[in-house]
Amino acid sequence: MGKLNIRPLGDRVVVEAAKAEEKTVSGIIIPDTAKEKPNQGVVVAIPDDEKENQVTVKVGDNILYGKYAGTEIEVDGNNYLIMNQEDILAVI
Repeated sequence: MGKLNIRPLGDRVVVEAAKAEEKTVSGIIIPDTAKEKPNQGVVVAIPDDEKENQVTVKVGDNILYGKYAGTEIEVDGNNYLIMNQEDILAVI
């Protein structure tokens, strides 16, 4: 992935959400209407001055976040979430 053309402000981060599960463990295909919104992803952008904003995650961190966290955006055809750092539950 190339450089992301978006710079979050304050204590916000940009996250690329993990893909929703397509099949169950037993191999049953899950229809689009029944897929759950993923609650994990990868941090792809943080503010330029993370020391001033006290951002504790870094680009590339795999994170868990709340089910309804963040605002969905589309940049260059890719979907991302912009969320406050406080919406991040854990780094995995």
